[in-house]
Amino acid sequence: MSRVLVTGAGGMLGHDLVAVLAARPDLKVTAATRADLDITDPAAARNAVTGHDVVINAAAWANVDGAETNEAAATAVNGEGVANLAAACAADGIRLIQVSTDYVLAGNAHTPYPEDAPTAPVNAYGRGKLVGEEAVARLLPDTGYVVRTAWLYGAHGPNFVATMLRLATQHEHLDVVDDQHGQPTWSYALAERLVALADAALAGHAKPGIYHGTCAGQTTWYGLARAAFALAGLDPDRIRPTTSDRYPRPATRPAYSVLGHSRWAAAGLPPLPDWHSALVDAFHSPAPPAPWKVA
Repeated sequence: MSRVLVTGAGGMLGHDLVAVLAARPDLKVTAATRADLDITDPAAARNAVTGHDVVINAAAWANVDGAETNEAAATAVNGEGVANLAAACAADGIRLIQVSTDYVLAGNAHTPYPEDAPTAPVNAYGRGKLVGEEAVARLLPDTGYVVRTAWLYGAHGPNFVATMLRLATQHEHLDVVDDQHGQPTWSYALAERLVALADAALAGHAKPGIYHGTCAGQTTWYGLARAAFALAGLDPDRIRPTTSDRYPRPATRPAYSVLGHSRWAAAGLPPLPDWHSALVDAFHSPAPPAPWKVA
């Protein structure tokens, strides 16, 4: 029986990881929330990983704008905390799957970024996550996996889809930016793929390194909002397109966050599904999250 540690188990992705893993009787799962484990404490990280075969790290400083004024604190979690986990895993021969972000890239391309694209983060959050990626590559060259994701939404945390549907109850029309391109990704679908990667890693079928864990295809925030409205039984024309300069944020957002997925095939795994089909699945899952029950 393989033993899996999920860090950040109280977050949106962490919740889904624990749910996916709980359905596997062949796995013994340890779910560590922020209250259970502070990954910025090296000794705590070492104690937590001991006795496991694989660690999936979903613990993160997730406040992108807050990182601009608290870069040291954000990097302590997203960079140095990851290094603590990687060092602990290296000491015991444990595989580590680190969840990272598209924000480590410049976001100014016009075609999907391959996994080996040069990194060039444009905000503090991305810089901190890159520190974490580099720690995994340095300390776990043979047993470390980095999975970059983006535009996550799900049932167990704040996210764009839930926010749009909440705002729909307060405003007749919503202006949403139509000049940022990316890949909306259902956190549950990503959780399933991370667990599949853990299986492949333990079986020796998946090479270490960088993978891109986003749904296929691409759209804009405007396109995602319209799709979510349609699935919720709302009029998509209540969403109006606008530009990013109308909504300045402390942290620069990449204009193009579309990622390529070629490395999954080498691990014998398919990439995630198309973003729209995943959104449909999310809305029609057996227990839809309450924020989506608006129609």
